[in-house]
Amino acid sequence: MKQFLMLKKHNTANPVPVIRFPVANAASPIDGTGCFSTQRIPARKKIGELAGEIISVREARKRVRQQKRVAMVEFGNGLALDASVGANALRYINHSCRPNSYMRCCYGRVEFYSLRAIRAGEEITCNYGETHHDGQLTCNCGAAGCKGSL
Repeated sequence: MKQFLMLKKHNTANPVPVIRFPVANAASPIDGTGCFSTQRIPARKKIGELAGEIISVREARKRVRQQKRVAMVEFGNGLALDASVGANALRYINHSCRPNSYMRCCYGRVEFYSLRAIRAGEEITCNYGETHHDGQLTCNCGAAGCKGSL
């Protein structure tokens, strides 16, 4: 199963393979739709890259105000990735206060890596860190020590 990320940069597209392990989207006990591994993912492995549209932070913040479910990652260099446009299955990785993966933002990419071995059928989760929700969104991760909000 291969998917491709389309980066918009100076009106050129660079297709890049983005998912290294097979995953599926299904109903999540955490929130809405989740991203689930369909085979075991070893610890400390790159799961893949989040697909979406590269836009300015200004445009990203404008879009966030119009969305019920936010799928935006800011890079800190004036650009952001909008994973609600041209997304792949990793767009549905839900937040958890005790995640099994982490997100790395670099070189205009959003990458996910496993923190530990992830079982087949297990939901892939990530600690979102600072979000546009500013602590106003209730966290439903159910993890021991849950912070209660995003």
